[in-house]
Amino acid sequence: MKKRGSGVLLHISSLPGKYGIGSFGREARQFVDFLAEAGCGYWQVLPFTPTDSFNSPYASISAFAGNLNFIDLERLAEDGLLTCEELKAHEWANPYSAAFDFLNGTRTALLKTAFSRAGAALLEKVRAFAKENRRWLPDYALYILLKEELGGAEWFQWEDEALRLHEPEAVARAMERHKEDVLFVEFVQYLFCAQWAELRKYANGKGVKIIGDLPIYVALQSADVWANRHLFDLSEDGEPKNVAGVPPDYFSADGQKWGNPLYNWAEMKKDGYRWWMDRLASMFSLFDAVRIDHFRAFSSYWAVPAEAKTAKEGEWIEGPGMDFFQTVRKEFGDAQIIAEDLGIIDDGVVKLLKDTGLPGMRVMQFGFTDPTDNVNLPHNYPVNSVAYTGTHDNNTLYGWLWEVLPHERDRALFYAGFPGGDWMSGGLQNAACRALIRALWASAANTVIVPVQDLCAFGKDTRMNVPGVPHGNWRFRLSPDQMDALDAKWMRAMNDTFCRTAEPPARPAEKKG
Repeated sequence: MKKRGSGVLLHISSLPGKYGIGSFGREARQFVDFLAEAGCGYWQVLPFTPTDSFNSPYASISAFAGNLNFIDLERLAEDGLLTCEELKAHEWANPYSAAFDFLNGTRTALLKTAFSRAGAALLEKVRAFAKENRRWLPDYALYILLKEELGGAEWFQWEDEALRLHEPEAVARAMERHKEDVLFVEFVQYLFCAQWAELRKYANGKGVKIIGDLPIYVALQSADVWANRHLFDLSEDGEPKNVAGVPPDYFSADGQKWGNPLYNWAEMKKDGYRWWMDRLASMFSLFDAVRIDHFRAFSSYWAVPAEAKTAKEGEWIEGPGMDFFQTVRKEFGDAQIIAEDLGIIDDGVVKLLKDTGLPGMRVMQFGFTDPTDNVNLPHNYPVNSVAYTGTHDNNTLYGWLWEVLPHERDRALFYAGFPGGDWMSGGLQNAACRALIRALWASAANTVIVPVQDLCAFGKDTRMNVPGVPHGNWRFRLSPDQMDALDAKWMRAMNDTFCRTAEPPARPAEKKG
């Protein structure tokens, strides 16, 4: 990200589609076409991993697996794995909200139907894929099958001590017992990766690069912790000693107690952070650039006692620091990484970011709620940064304009050159958001990203996530009509004006004769 560019943040789940959630299907290609026409060089997505019981992708059952709901069902029908009647039976009427309850009750069964029709050639590809991903895929497959077999019990609740402790002989016996079902899970992950590879190739061919998102922590109730207990800060019985979170900040007065187990960094260092290098390798196989969520924890992290009621009771503990990123550089060279350096930032984080040379983040909304010359104001953005109107954790831009104090709103609109008038009405609602987006585009930041909700001037009812609130998040979707209404012409003018237009990839020279 060494030259000026722009992009749009839109998660796969938020794409239009007939089947209850966005997918890797034709609507995703339609969105790529919009980005290419608009001159945007980046499409940013949220984590691709399976979601937790609150539908969040930030506390997944696996740091490596893909979300099966993103698989394009129509492509499976084209390949003869599903029928038109089966597709029709899985349509969902509401185009504005992800149908998580419906999907949880139906999608796995539908994919098992597809699996039952897989031929020998396809299954051979699945087995080859599983072999390539043997560091994580067999454990993940067996883990979710054992959980299902044991009525949803978490690994630390299993009565079979050998399985609970992931002893090799017990794991091998269970793998043999469940080998057909393990193959089904591997089949699903193969479909996910194969379909995504095709979509990413399509995007890259249009000059659009994909920015992925890597949550720093994993869930205690995950295959990763079960299979790698020694890499996490756990007691002998598998309980976390301390859990992840952040102290009080602008998102929460009590801080946030996330509950994820913390890493045993001393143990991880012994093998050159192998688990982390495998994780990053997986991410770079999926994406052109990766945003590492909660970058500051590599400098120092907030450790909250597991029994604490709120995150206020935590303390800062030193992280792996530059030693980790030197290992990353040896392994991946100049791989494109974005450091999410938001929250409480101290001198240690500032130094680590400088030493790594990674671009940090700026969020425009934060700039206008501080009366000082805030670093999040566009005129203060460094060249080596990625700037946003807001992230998936923020209110939408229009929702934010409604909820900030009047003097903060007036300052923001004046700063952005809004021409005046009733910003809440009709076309001026859109004009107010566009004025702020224009101020972002005019900044010195090499890369600027706008959530699609802000591009559409949508209200807070389309917000993706409210930190600290477990229910009602992650549901936003574009309708087909809203997708069609995206204004590529205006975005192209913005990119041309502020020298951010992405150049399409050069076509191979035609052979003569």
